Amino acid sequence: MPKELSYLEAIREAMVEEMRRDPKVFVLGEDVGAYGGAFGVTQGMCDEFGEMRVLDTPISESAIVGVSIGAAMRGYRPIAEMQFADFISCAFDQIVNQAATLRYRCGGRVSVPIVVRAPSGGNVGGGLYHSQNPEAWFVHRPGLKVVAPSTAWDAKGLLKASIRDDDPVLYFEHKYLYRRVKGPVPEGDEIVPIGKAAIRRAGDDITLLTYGAMVQPSLDAADRLAAEGVEVEVVDLRTLLPFDKAAILASVEKTSRALIVHEDVKTLGIGAELSAVIMEERFEALDAPVMRLTYPDTHAPFSHILEAFNLPDADKIAGALRRLAEY
Repeated sequence: MPKELSYLEAIREAMVEEMRRDPKVFVLGEDVGAYGGAFGVTQGMCDEFGEMRVLDTPISESAIVGVSIGAAMRGYRPIAEMQFADFISCAFDQIVNQAATLRYRCGGRVSVPIVVRAPSGGNVGGGLYHSQNPEAWFVHRPGLKVVAPSTAWDAKGLLKASIRDDDPVLYFEHKYLYRRVKGPVPEGDEIVPIGKAAIRRAGDDITLLTYGAMVQPSLDAADRLAAEGVEVEVVDLRTLLPFDKAAILASVEKTSRALIVHEDVKTLGIGAELSAVIMEERFEALDAPVMRLTYPDTHAPFSHILEAFNLPDADKIAGALRRLAEY
């Protein structure tokens, strides 16, 4: 019987197991050493592996990712922590112009097996610089992989898969889930493969595509619709690049309706791409326009009341599902 861990503990266990398995794996970031990280994710790891494998860095995201790229080119597998995903923009050049392009530039002779862990998302009253969901910036860039787990199982399994991958992976871990989500986790060498979605709830009437912290409110909303006679299929994307197009299109073919829910803002969020793909490739299967429910195109306020007003939740998702069912 698999043991149960919190989402945060699952992330830590994945790193610890991979560092024990492979001496080339190491962690670096701000306060990840003796302090254990801003959220305690790396707590205790410095005691086991030492300060040369759990490496405290200056407050410089560009340096953290730059060092990781250089180490990866020398055969190491760095796990670079951004203390908050918001500040990943400081390392934008290193990620999109260096890490994402090196394999192509070198004709496949060089790989960059780095993982950039990015604690993202709101609903924690963090305000402007501690609540962002910047995943869509990187979904746009060839050469990267982008994952966003919603469960403890996927938090561990996807991180292990990311560490073993030979390409750079952006690993978006939602802060709101750290201590609120708990469940069984993979054991041993079991991983969750990158690029595979998961059907969290089967249904025949509407497809709901989502990921990360929006999975649970989507499931809650689907339960409400089931009581009203509408069966919603909830698809957890898990990987945003490359997303599981086969699973998405198969679900839409079955239901003929699609709602995309994400916490990122609407304009040019991943929902826009998924909607375009469905429209282009399965237009004849649709009985209604593809709909999106997202954060509005605005910044995250410090006020919990205003933030709650902006965030998608089960009430808003249920309302969107009803509108789509009635179309």
